[in-house]
Amino acid sequence: MKLLFWKKEKLNTGQLGEKIAAEYLKNKGYKVLEKNFKNPLGRRLGEIDIIAKKNGEIVFVEVKTRELSAGDKSLPEENITKAKLHKLNKIALFYIKQENAWDKPYHFDALSVWIGENRKAFKISHLENIFI
Repeated sequence: MKLLFWKKEKLNTGQLGEKIAAEYLKNKGYKVLEKNFKNPLGRRLGEIDIIAKKNGEIVFVEVKTRELSAGDKSLPEENITKAKLHKLNKIALFYIKQENAWDKPYHFDALSVWIGENRKAFKISHLENIFI
């Protein structure tokens, strides 16, 4: 997969991973609707990294990013805890209510992004339907 970044930006690892994930989804036929979505008022319910749509279905995507290193064998998605899943569900319901999308099918995916030392090479793992 080829990614084009026109502007030189100084992104931290998480931001770069989310940018790579959004491009990956677009290349797979998803339409990205929102990035870093959170409720604007009141107590913060959580944040969804990417909200996308494909085949009429809303997809709430959690992105986890790691820099590749020889000693690190952990999987980025291992950091999606039960508490994180609970927050994802709360903010997703807020989005559905805000958009009046109660009749639309939806699911949750996780994208793991590993970034190489030169910050150009990367590897992606796409886990679909993480709520069962």
